[in-house]
Amino acid sequence: MSGPATRPADRPTARIAVIGGSGFYDFPDLEERREVTAETPFGPPSDAIVAGLLEGQPVAFLPRHGRGHRLSPSELPYRANIFALKQLGVEWIISVSACGSMREAIAPLDVVIPDQLFDRTRTRASTFFGDGAVAHIGFADPFCPVLSHVLNLAGRRVGATVHKGGTYVCIEGPQFSTRAESRIYRQWGVDVIGMTALPEAKLAREAEIHYATLAFVTDYDAWHQSEAPVSVEAVLSVLRHNVELSRRIVRELAPRLPRASESPISHALEGAVITSNDSIGSEARARLSWLLDRRRALP
Repeated sequence: MSGPATRPADRPTARIAVIGGSGFYDFPDLEERREVTAETPFGPPSDAIVAGLLEGQPVAFLPRHGRGHRLSPSELPYRANIFALKQLGVEWIISVSACGSMREAIAPLDVVIPDQLFDRTRTRASTFFGDGAVAHIGFADPFCPVLSHVLNLAGRRVGATVHKGGTYVCIEGPQFSTRAESRIYRQWGVDVIGMTALPEAKLAREAEIHYATLAFVTDYDAWHQSEAPVSVEAVLSVLRHNVELSRRIVRELAPRLPRASESPISHALEGAVITSNDSIGSEARARLSWLLDRRRALP
């Protein structure tokens, strides 16, 4: 870890953040662009964050895998990414990611806005807490329903084939599934498969940021008998199409997001911190100041 977090800025840099997945490494639509180099207690984020205006709204863009796609799903600095966006004042995170379909009716080039997650990751730090401060966050509904609804409407307005709802199973990777795994996931009732929604969604909830996923279907994973197993070449060919679509969806959505402050997600830490206030040491308090520096967040 690097040093403790600094105090929040008086004026937020961004209200909305877009985390770009595979193939989505820049957001040229942003006006008045500037790069923001973030420092967090969890190290640097995946890359410099680009801040600017989109339809008059302050927006930040972060390429999840770094420009040039340098980081695998298991190597991503998830905590640094979400923490850095919190430092910028972000209230809404739109996660754009590639996924495989586990349903015949969900075809490549379709968009899925999942409402549930199933965690099959193994090696990733999934909380900001620990090391002197413990919190148990509510996570029954891992995606923000308000943001998911607005994403659904925006996707349909720009002509995308959108499937609202469904379960996203997040695997460790970086390997794709075996055929046996793919068939078992289908038996479990999952709808799409990917590698990056977790712990991203968990950390966003701890940071009290509204989070939803635009999952762009690139393939049928390994279960489909009449389709070739997923390959990088197949994924990239679909992604080139989907990057432009995702930019159009975000542009359509940006001016339509409501105020976030009244949502339960904006108060997710209330009652979640189980460590007594006087037992949180100075090191943990400094590390978590951006999350806990409000009296309502402390016991």
